[in-house]
Amino acid sequence: MRFHAVLASALCSSASLFGHVRADELDDLAADSSTTSVAQSSTSTASIDRPTFTPTTLKAPFLEQFTDDWDSRWSPSHAKKEQDKTSEKSDEEWAYVGEWAVEEPHTLKGIAGDKGLVVKQKAAHHAISAKFPRTIDNTGKTLVVQYEVKLQNGLECGGAYLKLLKDSKALHAEEFSNASPYVIMFGPDKCGATNKVHFIFKHQNPKTGDYEEKHVKSPPMARISKLTALYTLIVKPDQTFEMKIDGASVKNGTLLDDFMPAVNPPPQIDDLEDKKPEDWVDQAKIADPSAKKPKDWDEDAPYEVVDEEATKPSNWLDDEPTVIPDPEAQKPEDWDDEEDGDWVPPTVPNPKCEDGAGCGEWKPPMTRNPAYKGKWTAALIDNPAFKGAWAPRKIANPAYFEDKTPADFEPMGAIGFEIWTMQNDILFDNIYIGHSIEDAEALKAQTFDIKHPIEKKEEASSMPEPAKDKASSPMDLKFRDDPLHYVREKFDLFVTIARTNPWQAVRFVPEIAAGLAAIALAVIATLVGVLSMGGASTPAVTPAVKVPVSVKQAAEKDKEVAVEATDQIFDGATTGAEKVQAEVQRRTTRSSAVVVEKNERI
Repeated sequence: MRFHAVLASALCSSASLFGHVRADELDDLAADSSTTSVAQSSTSTASIDRPTFTPTTLKAPFLEQFTDDWDSRWSPSHAKKEQDKTSEKSDEEWAYVGEWAVEEPHTLKGIAGDKGLVVKQKAAHHAISAKFPRTIDNTGKTLVVQYEVKLQNGLECGGAYLKLLKDSKALHAEEFSNASPYVIMFGPDKCGATNKVHFIFKHQNPKTGDYEEKHVKSPPMARISKLTALYTLIVKPDQTFEMKIDGASVKNGTLLDDFMPAVNPPPQIDDLEDKKPEDWVDQAKIADPSAKKPKDWDEDAPYEVVDEEATKPSNWLDDEPTVIPDPEAQKPEDWDDEEDGDWVPPTVPNPKCEDGAGCGEWKPPMTRNPAYKGKWTAALIDNPAFKGAWAPRKIANPAYFEDKTPADFEPMGAIGFEIWTMQNDILFDNIYIGHSIEDAEALKAQTFDIKHPIEKKEEASSMPEPAKDKASSPMDLKFRDDPLHYVREKFDLFVTIARTNPWQAVRFVPEIAAGLAAIALAVIATLVGVLSMGGASTPAVTPAVKVPVSVKQAAEKDKEVAVEATDQIFDGATTGAEKVQAEVQRRTTRSSAVVVEKNERI
């Protein structure tokens, strides 16, 4: 029977995890039913007036609206992604196989004919770059970086940030990768609980020549929606910066104070050769040596004692037992006293005890001991030998330097998008990189300020009533809310990531990885059990314990209720995936009921 239980457990777990696979075949049917709702949405949005796209006449060191000649400026990368040499996956290389396209948005279109650069594949590495017409030198100038991001399918795990690449003779678009030197990295990034807008700049140590990434402290959260979001970064010559989302300020500070690690090292450091003297006393308090334990202090006194003032309630039933044989229990007809032994009815709580204060021998309760004091310890007094907290002396930092103008970034020669994302159809548009805050605002007024209200109006008119407490992504689902939906969505996310990077699948969806491991262990245990049972001698037969008829009847009733409830869940399933999973659950419940029934008959 143990063998059958292990096998049944493994099959049930497999059915729960893999039952959604057949549901993929039914997704096409579900897509047909959704066509009607799409048509209704199109009718409601057709009345929205959309202006026609007109290229801006503004000028900037780099301004991109992805007009028809975009491919003369942008080049996809054919390099391979380099891994961290210190990681366990240092031998792995990932090619940038993600495809790019320039097209109009397919959801919440704001301006007719307005195209953007679109990520076309999900769960893939993408890289593309464009050289600046001339090198951008920010020395003594304001730097403005602004661009639009439209997450047409949302964003559960991935980046949508840009990089301003360091100008060099070795800058080749076809070799652009994660290893290409950059000056600034800016934009949204989200995966699971991580949700932030990056602002990272690389700073060169003037003494060693090494570069170090400086990350903004407490970065703001990215705007995750299908509406176009506008991200703006302004860095001024006075070393201050400001980050904006949709034109509203969300973060500001200075390059010298609000980045980690700090731009400039401390002028003084601890002397590592300085050691604390052996006679140094850094204990501020000590036990009073003159204190003595009082003579009446009893350390052995118990915490609680019997309550001497307690009296037995008048309705206490001393002669009544707390439990009695079940008066409704009957000896089973098939009970054999010679084989099964003397039949003993099950016990139930004595109903007389509920009417009175209690039954059986009465004992007084325990109460707090007023004489309890616990272990005695002497009071603490100031230590007369205390010298204070010891700290090593400070010495001049040999690595110290002071850069007062980190905003004078190194010359920049290109812009690039180098990202990995689980969602496709991320659209980038209206990129401005220059030195004029006014021109960036003017571009915003000509583009974002026009399309954003239109998108919001279309979203409001076409979006159905949102379901209450419904998770927006698989990462936000909770198992107890809907176990079947939780397993299906998590497993689908796991498979999608595992197709390109198994390790990231295990990292981001550990629940499914653990479930698969448990199934594998169950199968191995089953095989070991089969082999061990095949070679072992027949064990001695142990007489089965008979179950009272009342318990059997209750078990039969519970089985019928469980099967009926499972059938209702199956009939109420609304999607192909839920029907497949409900069918698996129904068959599993019925199979379990059969196993229980067989066990009862043994």
